[in-house]
Amino acid sequence: MSAPDLKRAAAARAVTLVEDGMRLGIGTGSTAAAFVALLGERVRAGLDVVGVPTSEATRIACEREGIRLATLEEMPELDLTIDGADEVDGNLRLIKGGGAALLREKIVAVASARMVVIADAGKRVETLGAFPLPVEVNLFGIGATTRAVEKALAEAGCAGEVVRRHDPSGQPVLTDGGHAILDLRLGRIPDPEALSARLWAVPGVVEHGLFLGIADAAILAEAAGDEAVVSVIGRL
Repeated sequence: MSAPDLKRAAAARAVTLVEDGMRLGIGTGSTAAAFVALLGERVRAGLDVVGVPTSEATRIACEREGIRLATLEEMPELDLTIDGADEVDGNLRLIKGGGAALLREKIVAVASARMVVIADAGKRVETLGAFPLPVEVNLFGIGATTRAVEKALAEAGCAGEVVRRHDPSGQPVLTDGGHAILDLRLGRIPDPEALSARLWAVPGVVEHGLFLGIADAAILAEAAGDEAVVSVIGRL
């Protein structure tokens, strides 16, 4: 099966969790996009939900599918957030932010009673860190912030390089909030909680992509011949 097929299989399991009248956080990325498409089918069939998108790209996709939207200012408490992840371990610790929406994603997830991650099984890891850890930073003083992040890595027992993210055309990536993204290429993160604390202590860091103690479950799809088999970490 192709990667899009597996993402759709995970999204299809997640969409069964959505009930009439729910207030939904709707994530960003290719797997979340599969969820939006399937949710749109249910909405057009009569499901009544309100969504809070985590990025402008997700907002546009939801509007195209006819999904009714609100903001967190209008609806500060959510029932359920469905979002993808770049990595997930057996303790439901995540790396997110490959789509540069980590700040909004974390705000929405924490405002929700439950967060469920959807991904293909290749995102399951024993130790976080093979995927570069995104850190969202203020543009003011970005050079000093980068050096402080490098120091924080060393203090947390991590080795690697800090690289500012650029798009395929070579332009620096900016988030929807106008911030830069630093990608921490670490290979492995031996103690995610320690690294999280160190990064939070750096002035100029707006958010980082370690989602710790936030996800309640992960729905993972893997290929079994010509079919997708879905497994769950945590409790749905």
